[in-house]
Amino acid sequence: MRYHKLDLNLLTSLKTLLAEKNVTRAGELNHVSQSAMSGILARLRDYFGDPLIVPMGRKMELTPLAESLVEPVNDVLLRIEATIATRPEFDPGTTQRHFSVVASDYSINVLLLQVLRRLHREAPGVSLEFRNPSEAAVAELEAGEVDFIINPESQNSPMQSGAVIFEDSYTIVVDAGIEQYLALRHVAFKSGKYGLPQFETWVANRYRDERRVEVVSHSFSLLPQLVIGTARIATMHTRLARKLATSWPIRLVKPEFDIPKLNEVLQWHKYRDLDPGSMWLRDVIIDAARSLPPLGDLE
Repeated sequence: MRYHKLDLNLLTSLKTLLAEKNVTRAGELNHVSQSAMSGILARLRDYFGDPLIVPMGRKMELTPLAESLVEPVNDVLLRIEATIATRPEFDPGTTQRHFSVVASDYSINVLLLQVLRRLHREAPGVSLEFRNPSEAAVAELEAGEVDFIINPESQNSPMQSGAVIFEDSYTIVVDAGIEQYLALRHVAFKSGKYGLPQFETWVANRYRDERRVEVVSHSFSLLPQLVIGTARIATMHTRLARKLATSWPIRLVKPEFDIPKLNEVLQWHKYRDLDPGSMWLRDVIIDAARSLPPLGDLE
């Protein structure tokens, strides 16, 4: 199909070329040979009257025109998928659909494990991929590369659809009796791809360097194990702390100072608002969130 002399079949190749900036990798991802992808690039260069990808030192970089094409090309392909390629009906019992969800190990432990069990019963053909949170997650959602993100409300994309699914607070996890907070030795969470989570950002802004952090973990679920047998403490999500306290010899202490509550939000691309498959899975996730114990019962 052509539109204004552009073969629309080239749009998917153009998207890959703009993302990879490499003919060989783009060809592999589009399942064509390097020579065929070079031919596609030549046709795109001829149409746009621009080289699109040029050498810069030892790397290939996008031209200004190519940079300006990234967002609209992603947008038009996602619109096509949402309006034409999406089937009008969705049967969870027979579908073979694949979904990708950006979620931390905290969200997986607290909420998504029970979602997986329901999918196993009701949608045995559905496959689910969990991706680690990163600074690129929102961009991946907006490009249609992931289906859902579960994030704190403060990290939402204002351009996409979403719903608050549950609330949480913070609990101090200790191995023995602890009285003073800042003077003690701490275990903290940090992700190289994601940076500081909500609590770590808040405490860093409030207390600066007053807190002595001795151990840094890249997993929320590991925090209790890192205080066992030590005088260290960790501050973590109440829901996850309560769950892990059934498996580890730890004591939970309510902070004597106020920490802002956490609202976890499920987000999806606005073009998938009426996608039956996306609607079904987000209803499953929201139902699971509604079944969580009230936060007041945990505190």
